[in-house]
Amino acid sequence: MTFCLDATVIKPEKGINISNAIVLLHGYGGDGKDISMLSMNWKRYLPNTIFICPNGHERCSINPSGYQWFDLTQDNQEYILEQSFKAEKKLNQFLDEVKEEYKLQNSKICLSGFSQGCMMSINVGLTSKEPYSCIVGFSGKIIDKNNLARRKKNSSNVLLIHGDSDQVVQPHFLLEAKDFFLRNNIEIETHLIKNCDHNIPIEASSIALNYILKKI
Repeated sequence: MTFCLDATVIKPEKGINISNAIVLLHGYGGDGKDISMLSMNWKRYLPNTIFICPNGHERCSINPSGYQWFDLTQDNQEYILEQSFKAEKKLNQFLDEVKEEYKLQNSKICLSGFSQGCMMSINVGLTSKEPYSCIVGFSGKIIDKNNLARRKKNSSNVLLIHGDSDQVVQPHFLLEAKDFFLRNNIEIETHLIKNCDHNIPIEASSIALNYILKKI
């Protein structure tokens, strides 16, 4: 099957059935191959899991060799939200294709992402009719809390991890997101990594893996 988004796909070893999927969404200017590196540390602990890492639906405005989920060249919240809706539509189509291709339900899929990919994982995950196995976000935030509160349809469990030295997405967004999830009765776990900037260190990768193993 040809998906609506180009994707890097890491399947289980030959002969092992697929019973779960982790969809990994890259950050602004990245691509599926970049974020797929997480699977190198995770796949031996998740032998029945397929890792699916799509490219964003648009070339990145400031890095044409990479992709974006929504444009960030305008510092306008309404514009950013509008652009994120376009990405949601494409991602939901992609996820429907994945579920059909691998005969999986939402409960067998973890949505995860870094930075802009984290933002999309939260929005797509919580506005779906059926909850996902879990949502795991690195170095991200909620794009628009009021909008998400209005559109929320499920209470998928969420893990958020952030670096305390992040200069790209400030760490206070982690606390804002945690407050939002608690107020909306969503099970949330958060970790603030010391001396960590805007990246995914081994510590964060290990925390995420242990969380996913409990949920998937």
